[in-house]
Amino acid sequence: MFDLLVIGDANPDVVVGPVDQPILFGQRERLVPNGSLVLGGSASIMACGAARLGLRVAFAGRVGDDPAGDFVRTSLADRGVDVEALVVDPSLPTPLTTILVSGDDRAILTSPGCLPSTAAEDVPLSLLRSVRHVHAGSFYLMPRLAAGLAGVFKEAKAAKATTSLDPNDDPAGKWDQMVLDPVLRVTDYFLPNAAEALALTGHHSVEDAAGILARRMARRGTYVVVKNGTDGALAHNGSKVITAPALKVDTVDAVGAGDSFDAGWVAAVLNGSRPERALAIAAVCGSLSTRAAGGTAAQPTWEEATA
Repeated sequence: MFDLLVIGDANPDVVVGPVDQPILFGQRERLVPNGSLVLGGSASIMACGAARLGLRVAFAGRVGDDPAGDFVRTSLADRGVDVEALVVDPSLPTPLTTILVSGDDRAILTSPGCLPSTAAEDVPLSLLRSVRHVHAGSFYLMPRLAAGLAGVFKEAKAAKATTSLDPNDDPAGKWDQMVLDPVLRVTDYFLPNAAEALALTGHHSVEDAAGILARRMARRGTYVVVKNGTDGALAHNGSKVITAPALKVDTVDAVGAGDSFDAGWVAAVLNGSRPERALAIAAVCGSLSTRAAGGTAAQPTWEEATA
C-alpha cells in the first residue's frame, strides 16, 4: 500500500527570526522580521518531503489530544501523508518547538510532551510488512522508541524493506552508541549531518568522520550519507566517497533542510537511482527547501528536483 513508512517526531514549530543579537532576559522585548507557525519534527518534515516527491507515505508516531495535535494531523494529511498510525496520547501533550533563526544557523527549544512515550509498539506490524522502505528520525529524542527500533527495523528487513536512520541532535550530549549500534546493524542508510557525524566519532574533519562511520558499518552493508550545509553532502560506503554540491538559492531559513535531503535520498534510491545521482538529487531537495520559512513550504516535486 505504501512506498515509505516514517517513524518519529511530529509537532508544531514556531519559527522566528532572523535573530541578529544575543537573546536577553530581564523581560526585554525585541522585534524580529518574521514569525511562522508551521509543521515541525524531523520525521514529519521528511515524510512531507517524500510525499511531495511522489512517494506513497505513511507516518507512525504520537501526538497529544489537544489543538497542537490536531494541527499536526491535519498538516500531515493535507500534504498527502497517511496518519492512521499516528497515535493520540490522552495523557501527555503534543511536543512544541520554538526555532530562533540566524543566517544558516538556528537555536531550537523543544518541550518534549509525548515524545518520550513514543514506543516501538506504536508501529503497526501490518505497515512494517507492507512497505518498501522504513525511515526513522530524531533517535535521541525518543528513548523508548530508540530502545525498540532495532526490532522494528529487523521486522521491516525480514519483509524485504530497506531502512534509514537520521539520528538528529542529542540534547543530552551523550551520543550513546550502546543504544545506537544495534539499530545501525539493521540500517541500510545512515543519514547524520556534519555536526552529528563529528560528535559520534570525535573527529574534526567531516570526510574523516564519514569514513570512520562507514568503515565501522561496511560489513553490514550500511551506506553513510552526511549532510554538510552549504558545502553540500558526501556519501561513503567504506571504500569510496562521493560528493555533491549544494544548490545556490535565496535562503529564507534552513529549518528542515536536512529532512528534505533525507526525503530526496530515499525517493531517489526507491526510484532506482545510483548513489551518485541519489546524492545529487538529495542535495538539491535540501537546498530548495530553504526558499521559504519552515521545513515544508518550499519542498520540491520530483520534476523540480531532477530538473
